[in-house]
Amino acid sequence: MAGLSKLRRVQISGVLVALAFVFKNTSELTAITNLIMLAATVVAGTPILKRAVGALKYKILGIDALVSIAVIGALAIGEYWEAAAVTFLFMLGDYLEARTIEKTRSSIKALLELAPDTARVLRDGAEVEVSPDEVVAGDVVIIRPGEKIPVDGTVLEGTAYVNQAAITGESIPLSKQPEDNVFSGTIIESGYLKVRADRVGEDTTFARILQMVEEAQDKKAETQKFLERFSRYYTPSIIVLAALIYLFSRDLVLALTLLVIACPGALVISAPVSIVAGIGNGARHGVLIKGGEIMEKLGKSKVLAFDKTGTLTVGKPAVTKVKAYNIGEKELLRLAAIGESYSEHPLGRAIIEQAERELGPLTETPDEAELITGHGLKAVIGGETILIGNRKLFADHNVSLAGVEAYLAGEEAKGQTAIIVGNLSGVLGVISIADTVREDAKALIDTVKRLGIAKIAMLTGDNPGTAKSISDQLGIDEYYAELLPQDKVRILNELRTRYGAVAMVGDGVNDAPALASADVGIAIGGAGTDVAMETADVVLMSAQLKQLAHAIGLSRATVRNLKQNIVFALIVAGLLLAGVLVKTVNLSFGMLIHEANVLLVIVNAVRLLGYSAD
Repeated sequence: MAGLSKLRRVQISGVLVALAFVFKNTSELTAITNLIMLAATVVAGTPILKRAVGALKYKILGIDALVSIAVIGALAIGEYWEAAAVTFLFMLGDYLEARTIEKTRSSIKALLELAPDTARVLRDGAEVEVSPDEVVAGDVVIIRPGEKIPVDGTVLEGTAYVNQAAITGESIPLSKQPEDNVFSGTIIESGYLKVRADRVGEDTTFARILQMVEEAQDKKAETQKFLERFSRYYTPSIIVLAALIYLFSRDLVLALTLLVIACPGALVISAPVSIVAGIGNGARHGVLIKGGEIMEKLGKSKVLAFDKTGTLTVGKPAVTKVKAYNIGEKELLRLAAIGESYSEHPLGRAIIEQAERELGPLTETPDEAELITGHGLKAVIGGETILIGNRKLFADHNVSLAGVEAYLAGEEAKGQTAIIVGNLSGVLGVISIADTVREDAKALIDTVKRLGIAKIAMLTGDNPGTAKSISDQLGIDEYYAELLPQDKVRILNELRTRYGAVAMVGDGVNDAPALASADVGIAIGGAGTDVAMETADVVLMSAQLKQLAHAIGLSRATVRNLKQNIVFALIVAGLLLAGVLVKTVNLSFGMLIHEANVLLVIVNAVRLLGYSAD
């Protein structure tokens, strides 16, 4: 009997209860029917009683204790059918509950199944198959089509298309070639790679994702903590109430029915099952939410604050406009790129990249070049002196900017950096450069507003002109410019005071103080970034902004789901309790409704597994 599985107990007790139901109105078989009912009670009730006794050792009065007391009382007064029906229904509900909850963890299980089983490494010139745990940093790992990459590393040789869904949530394969980084748990769909192992075992990004997801399931939401505290006091109170009802009414059946009906099972499970389902959905979509408390805080956030560079913008300067005077735009770009060919300045790099996109690889170099710190540079190209820089450079060489001053001011007002190109006779043109807004940033802002974020702010160290330009483009409510890290923390505190809970979105590298001080810190594009994984409460494993919309929508759906479960559980419990007190609900029917209540709460939570922000 002790070795029976939960399923086998349900099957045996179910058959016995069915037989008892068939025979219970046959007076000639009363003794046999009672024995069958007792057998069903023992088969289904033994584990319930064991759990109740085990909990009492730790001074815990739980649901199992309520059911056990009720069943023992029913047996004592000869209510064998009620005892058998209650234990069977409770065991059936427990089994179905376990199976349903297992489904809520399916996303997390799917992640676990992506863990690589073997690794093929080069040792002494030969390929050797080992466990991923046996790979050491510096080993050369060989991965073929269809195989999982067992390490975080750098491609040394070969090209391949790699599915990174396990890390980023995106199933579209990415092309990988020498010098590119790859992650453990990702799969080569076509091609062949030799990879130098940089991180192995528990240090890989994939292993740390698994660890975070597993830890997140154990971090409880505030609502869940409250319900557990409530249950600790509620259960003993119900036992006392049942005892008082018996003392005043001398109706033992009523008191025992109250014990069963008042089980807070659906209420206690309403929060954790929603949280686990939400975390599982997030993990499948490349969104790591570090626990139920974080999920609940994100779901209730009123303000979303963004860092600018690398979050709303690409984080890399690019040419946005070329304005030429008495010269072709391509010729202006060519001259500027040749002049900048020896410069390592990011703005010069942006000009060269734009020229190579439009004109092809540059082969010319300047005859002479002189970098002038803080001003720009002077180069001799084809025997002509070319100036590339700011107003100071042209003032130093007595070149008038009168004809272009209005244009320069206009570009700068839009947040552009205006690079002036000219010769000793005058201005040839202006090249505008800016950190460009991400293509999906506007759609993200519109989506999060629709999801219920009341206020959107941008926090940046950039100048007010640039901040205003980007804010206007994206429809951001408030912007704060020229901020140092400590200023961002101060602004977040002010926003919290004015509007409520604040979520901060950054790249997880230079925004650590702000991420840590916000109610919820969200690191975007954090695949493989240590600081992002350690500092942020939510890590988006892809640089795609749509994952942020998914995280916010999912958190709000999870909070709604959790509230629905609590309200539903309370309504059903109240109706059942009223039914018991007016003697229209008996022990077995009450248990049936109670278990159906538990299952409906779980089924409602399972809907979160299919949530999508699209």
